[in-house]
Amino acid sequence: MGDVPSFEHLVVSSDGRTAQMQLNRPERLNALSTALMKEITEAADWFDQQPDLRVVVVSGAGRSFCAGFDIDAFGGNNQNASGKAGGKKPADLGRVMADAIEGMAPIAVARLHGHVVGGGLVLAAACDLRIASTETSFSIPEVDLGIPLAWGGIPRLVREIGPALTKELVMTCRPFDAEEASKIGFVNKVTTIDEIDSAVNDLVSVIAAKSRIATLSTKAHVNAVTSQMVGTARSWADADGLEVAMADPESREAQAEYLAKIKKRNSDS
Repeated sequence: MGDVPSFEHLVVSSDGRTAQMQLNRPERLNALSTALMKEITEAADWFDQQPDLRVVVVSGAGRSFCAGFDIDAFGGNNQNASGKAGGKKPADLGRVMADAIEGMAPIAVARLHGHVVGGGLVLAAACDLRIASTETSFSIPEVDLGIPLAWGGIPRLVREIGPALTKELVMTCRPFDAEEASKIGFVNKVTTIDEIDSAVNDLVSVIAAKSRIATLSTKAHVNAVTSQMVGTARSWADADGLEVAMADPESREAQAEYLAKIKKRNSDS
């Protein structure tokens, strides 16, 4: 096993059969900056090269799993990104990140708590299994921000919860709780926040104890089947739609109104 990599915005650890990847921007509720998305992509590549690794737990530090994309990440100052995803547009790094998590050989288990928003929900959808605490709040606010849900989010949601519900949740932007997430099949289990680590560890222990070849082959087989049903390959153009929307006057107005509401709500609380 190679040395565990060190990152600025991620905490990664491994004991050989299992690994942990924790988003570590708690002061921003683990919002997905360009740097963080690149690090997730690089971590997934490292996980993929570990010969005995079976399961990776994906979690978030602090009060939430992930508050979605960091709007600052799509500014003009990030055009010169370097690293594995460096040749991609900043707006496309989310797709690259999600594809890396979904495509790596080990099984990814998402530990969800607090807020799971927008791009954070796409990251969770890219994981193979999901366990949420009862107080978890899910939302997809992109349309309220005047932008389309990108990063392969649409096909992943269609795959997990179906087309009609995907349209409803994405177009209305209404939040939903862990109970509903369980009913619609987005999460595998809901537990209290005090018991979530135990529930995640129990699931990870069961999977990690089984044959690596058989387990990883099952993931690959299921992914091959679902890719024929609802593939994410067409999502390579998501970034173009996102960039067009972010330059559109009506979309920019919607974004400003949404952010003003968030700022006011935070100042009142």
